[in-house]
Amino acid sequence: MTSFAPDSIVLNRKLPLWYQVSQSLRASILGRSPRDPLRLPTEEQLAEHYGVSVLTMRQALKELEDEGLISRHRRRGTFIEPDARRGTPVRLLGSVDAIVAQQSGMTAELLDHGTVPVTGELTEYFPDLTEVAAYHRLRSDEQTGEPTNHARNHVRPELAERIDPEDLVRQPMTKVLRDVVGADISRITDTVAARLADPETARLLQVPLLSPILHYTGVTYDTAGRVLDLAVIHYRGDRFSFTVTLDAT
Repeated sequence: MTSFAPDSIVLNRKLPLWYQVSQSLRASILGRSPRDPLRLPTEEQLAEHYGVSVLTMRQALKELEDEGLISRHRRRGTFIEPDARRGTPVRLLGSVDAIVAQQSGMTAELLDHGTVPVTGELTEYFPDLTEVAAYHRLRSDEQTGEPTNHARNHVRPELAERIDPEDLVRQPMTKVLRDVVGADISRITDTVAARLADPETARLLQVPLLSPILHYTGVTYDTAGRVLDLAVIHYRGDRFSFTVTLDAT
């Protein structure tokens, strides 16, 4: 039986290795194609793939098993749960793979895309530009088709030239920028606030007007400190929560 092939990552030695591995594997699982096999490689094979010890790999797998994304069977192996749904809040420790994992596992419809002038609040993030590329997507639960969030991304034009809009239907923007475009991502700053649904958000997410939503702003920077992507996402308040874990080390 052919095994599922997870993505590769470059590990950050300042963050817990098991956490980085679990989030990378989580993103691969949630972003997999329906045609991909459900069987995972062995612990030893996964440990070699990620360049970690078997003990670290075991801890990462336990995290995913506790979440219900995988099941482990003695003498049979480890399998992806085909009907698993995201129920546990993503724990953010500063890893880009955590952001990718949070964005994965949903179908996306590209509502529109094009260029917009840099005016208003955009000037704070793109002071050196006169226009940026804009993408508006609606994400839905793969199983129920229920709308879960809608996202607006504003991206530097030189990066947008290398983005195939079809990639944004299948993959999160962060993953496209990092793995397809090859953007030099240094850090991502997340801000989450409670809001009330405006008419557009209520219509897209199919919730009552003025019902609670989560307003997320994600700013992606390169190593020179420039903003590569400004993401504004409105999540249904009854479907999402965020947990931020601070590492004392």
